[in-house]
Amino acid sequence: MLAAESMSAVAPTPAAPLTDEERYDAVRRRDGAVDGAFVYAVRTTGVYCRPSCAARLARRENVSFHPTCAAAEAAGFRPCKRCRPNEPSQAERRAAAVGRACRLIERGEEMPSLEALAAAAGLSPFHFHRVFKAVTGVTPKAYGEAARSRRLKARLEAGDSVTGAIYEAGYNAPSRFYARAAERLGMTPSAYAKGGVGARIRFAIGECSLGSVLVAATERGVCAILLGDDPDALLRDLQDRFPKAELVGDDPAFGETVARVVGLVEAPGRGLGLPLDIRGTAFQERVWDALRNIPAGRTATYAEIAAAIGAPAAVRAVAGACAANALAIAIPCHRVVRSDGSLSGYRWGVARKRALLDREGEAA
Repeated sequence: MLAAESMSAVAPTPAAPLTDEERYDAVRRRDGAVDGAFVYAVRTTGVYCRPSCAARLARRENVSFHPTCAAAEAAGFRPCKRCRPNEPSQAERRAAAVGRACRLIERGEEMPSLEALAAAAGLSPFHFHRVFKAVTGVTPKAYGEAARSRRLKARLEAGDSVTGAIYEAGYNAPSRFYARAAERLGMTPSAYAKGGVGARIRFAIGECSLGSVLVAATERGVCAILLGDDPDALLRDLQDRFPKAELVGDDPAFGETVARVVGLVEAPGRGLGLPLDIRGTAFQERVWDALRNIPAGRTATYAEIAAAIGAPAAVRAVAGACAANALAIAIPCHRVVRSDGSLSGYRWGVARKRALLDREGEAA
């Protein structure tokens, strides 16, 4: 899979310890972000709690702070029965429950019912559906579709027949799969199984102010925009993706498409105006839609994108979706930055990312 963006490994600056007044303010705000950093105890009740506990706020003079549950208990306090600070947090419990459901989906021969998944998680179907989407960013049904699609691709790549792969992946009938086969695979299943044989992909490599650019398109639209310094490396990327596809590199009619992409590099804020062949999981496509909604000349953080798609806990998954983007600039992952505003790793180089943002800023 072609990578466009990844999270850089930057050593964080150690945060200064919170003062007791800052801790009390966090308790007053029921700030779940500091859960695990400390617990607080109330002398009048003899109970200790998480900072996010919904219990009535105690007077400041009755509150003490402790670095761990063990320290609070050593001081004579007992755990709150409401927030259960000595047990995994609600977020951890939800993540574990969703993880169990995901394993059931991935291992099952057929897609489990919502009721069965909810029962395994110990939640009502309605509540489970909300929790699953909050944790993963997609519905259980969409997650199941993506899991089946991955299994199908793996079986086709392993040499199974198309019909056998469809049933092994968990589809009850071939007709249910073929209804969206091109959307899932980008081509017919038989062509995918043969490494893209029979698929016709036009491509061309041009030069722009940021180096070399490879543009490729299927009948559905532009499927790849790759930037780099080595034209041969860009072509190898395309060949690796579809080793047996018919790659057409001498199509004069494709020159206009390449010219429009080069124009997009020079003025990334104006849009491409061409159909795109976008292929990804349901979650990836939601992230990519959100990226295209970032106005030119503006940036957004990974956390803001996660919140925009209704999955605030899926920040790492958002970064992964950015990394899977093969349509540079057209899907503007260059507009996503770290929470402190700094530029994170970019598949085609941070210098190119900075240049694209600078150009958008000048045009704004």
